[in-house]
Amino acid sequence: MTLREFNAITAHNKLTLVDFYASWCGPCKAMHYTLDRLEERMRGLVDVVRIDIDHFENAELVEHFRIMAVPTLMIFLSGRKLWRESGVLSLESLSEVVYRYERVEAF
Repeated sequence: MTLREFNAITAHNKLTLVDFYASWCGPCKAMHYTLDRLEERMRGLVDVVRIDIDHFENAELVEHFRIMAVPTLMIFLSGRKLWRESGVLSLESLSEVVYRYERVEAF
């Protein structure tokens, strides 16, 4: 995915959670399950986009966002990065983050 394509995806007026991951990463695999559950729980509030850092076509994004650890999660709204965290997070923690930014941006 190019930076231009990424910007188009994150530009809409809805929260987008981006998961930078690697297929060989154990913690990333654990987060995939959590993110699937988050999508079910938050249907309509947040879109989840997964980006494999090892795919050549994603190299521009990895460099642009200085991804040094996986998983790295970010939340965007209208093209603006609101939040970033690396490591494994629980479903409850991620849900709280989504609700926090969904409420803030609603005003």
